[in-house]
Amino acid sequence: MRALEEEVGVRLLARTTRSVALTDAGERLLASLKPALAEVEETLGQIAGQTNKAAGRIRLLIPRFAVSAVLAPKLGRLHREYPEILLDVTTDNRRRDIVADGFDAGIHLGEFIEKDMIAVRLTRDHKPAIVGAPEYFKSHPKPKEPRDLLNHKCINFRHGPAELYRWEFEKGKKELSVAVNGPLIVDDTELVFQGALQGVGLAFVAEHEVAHYLSDGSLVRVLQDWCQPFPGFFIYYPSRRQQTAALTALVNILRS
Repeated sequence: MRALEEEVGVRLLARTTRSVALTDAGERLLASLKPALAEVEETLGQIAGQTNKAAGRIRLLIPRFAVSAVLAPKLGRLHREYPEILLDVTTDNRRRDIVADGFDAGIHLGEFIEKDMIAVRLTRDHKPAIVGAPEYFKSHPKPKEPRDLLNHKCINFRHGPAELYRWEFEKGKKELSVAVNGPLIVDDTELVFQGALQGVGLAFVAEHEVAHYLSDGSLVRVLQDWCQPFPGFFIYYPSRRQQTAALTALVNILRS
């Protein structure tokens, strides 16, 4: 208070060793501040209520290739059980800083999540599969090791404006990544599948996503012994401290 009095050059409180009272200027200042203080108190009450009630906006970042597998099947249940939650979804394949960009949480593959985040598993581990159409292999020999891919047409997947995924392989103690080339670069997994099915080139995909194509012979798998499991999808956020009930509800729905 003394700092404020010195700043405005007016005494706001009359002080003695026994008591403190508002001066006339102090009374006028308090009267003008009361509506604003009441509004602040009401807003704080609303914010505090979010801790206990599953309501309000959740800003969620998710890569496009995770939407159909992780989020889309749960939208109906989330709305039925928590109708007061407003889920604000941004789809972006780039790896972004959710705190700096104003998101409450994100969803991504486990290997791409920073270590300082709280991460909750949503799916099992994934296993990669290198696949191509039978038609493609009529004119191209099957690769026997990852480096053979440099002599093949491959479908590249773009994570960001200039970031192409390097195909990663592991066998025993050997680990390597290959920067493949080919006639198609996409940022949508459906285009990856269609490109492979139509003989454009080889594709790096998750095994479970193409299981039916492998079973009916539409796609053929190669380099299986080099394809080891990798972490599946997780929802992640900065801290468990004072987590809102809405975010807790979203996590529980996505985990179920």
